[in-house]
Formats: sequence, C-alpha cells, structure tokens
Amino acid sequence: MALREHLLELRKRLFLAACGLVVGAILGWFLYEPLLEALQAPLQRAAEEQGKVISLNFSGLASALDMKVKVALFLGVIVSCPWWLYQLWAFITPGLTSKEKRYAMGFLAGSVPLFLGGAYLAWWVLPHAVDILAGFVPEGATNLADAQGYLSFVMRLVLAFGLAFVMPVVLVALNSAGLMRASTMAKGWRWAVLIAFVFAAVMTPTPDALTMIFVALPICALFFGALGISYLHDRRADKRDAARLAL
Repeated sequence: MALREHLLELRKRLFLAACGLVVGAILGWFLYEPLLEALQAPLQRAAEEQGKVISLNFSGLASALDMKVKVALFLGVIVSCPWWLYQLWAFITPGLTSKEKRYAMGFLAGSVPLFLGGAYLAWWVLPHAVDILAGFVPEGATNLADAQGYLSFVMRLVLAFGLAFVMPVVLVALNSAGLMRASTMAKGWRWAVLIAFVFAAVMTPTPDALTMIFVALPICALFFGALGISYLHDRRADKRDAARLAL
C-alpha cells in the first residue's frame, strides 16, 4: 500500500472512530445526571464519614455546560471503546495475511474487556483516593473541589488504567508479528514490575501501600500472562521453522 493510500486509510479510520465517539457522547449527554451523581458519590461519602463540607464547585457561569460536555465525551470514550479499538486494528490488518487477521480479531476481543477491566479498577480506586485525600482538609475548613479539575482527575485515572491493561495485548501482538521474542520480554521483567508499581504509586494518590499493591498486581499478572503466551507462540514458531529446514 502506497503512502498516500496509508494516509487515506488513516483518515478514514480516524473519521469512523470519531463518529463512534460522537454517538457515545450523545448517549453520555442523556445519561449526564446519573453519571454526575456517581462521580459525586465519593465526595459525598467522604464528607459524611469525616464530618466535613466537601462538594463540587462550578466556578464560572458556563462551567456547568462545560462539565456536561466533558462528561458526555468521557462516557463516549468508554462506551465506544470496542468501536475505536476495532478501527485501530482495521488500520493495521490490510497489510496482514488471513491468518494474521484472525490474530488481530483475537487481539481486539482481548483488548475490549481488558480496557473495561482497567477502567473498572480505576473506578474502584477512586473512592479510596478521594477519602484519603479529603482527610488532609483541616477541621472546620471547607473543600469546594473545582468541578473541571475533579473531572479531569477522574478521566485521567480511568483512561490511564484502561490503556495500561491493554498494553499486554500490544506485547502479544508485537510477538505474533515477529517484532519481539518472548526471551527479550523476559529479560526486562524486573523493569516491567518496577514500572507497574511506579505507575500504581503515581496513579493512586493514596499514602497506603495496600492500595498500590492491589493496583500493581493485576498489571504484573497481565504482563506475565502475555509473556507466557509469547513463549508458547515462539515455541510453535521455532518448531515450524525447524521442520521447514529439515525438508
């Protein structure tokens, strides 16, 4: 495929992904109220448990409208993740064989639940993070959390966890494409574990080590799962190559 055709294909896939995002955002627009209540629930729980005034603050006249648009887009990204992940794989598959295309569909099937699983883990971490961070508010003080800043915090948390959970699928894809062997991945397992714990420490702004461990362990397990799958793939590929050379 020529460079111009690649660029046209990329434009097509980006357009289709954007259309899916718009459809998801329209759904998010109508689900704004229950989603906003869910976003405020950790703040309300922390306020009740700690006996403090903690709530969202809309500082500008148009900030409520901005909040609604951003919440709609946020839900649109989550809801349409199967669609835009498919567009990503569809951009790659024209240069693949029919067997490799089947692999690509398998990667897509694995990416969607992993992304949603990471997003769910972030949602589980959120109340704990809010509860601990709210504990630093002095007695008698009021914490009026900026609505825009709070939403950005939640969005970064959810998207970062979702993409982190998809990374093992990317590693398996690189291995299946012959771009990275399992032995190479195995040499960097210490770095992978370190990165997982650093990521968990940064993305879970809580002082307790238990939450960090609960977040890092699934990421480490996914990496070693990807390593095991890659080892099996390399073993089959080596046997197939040896059989060809013996002929």
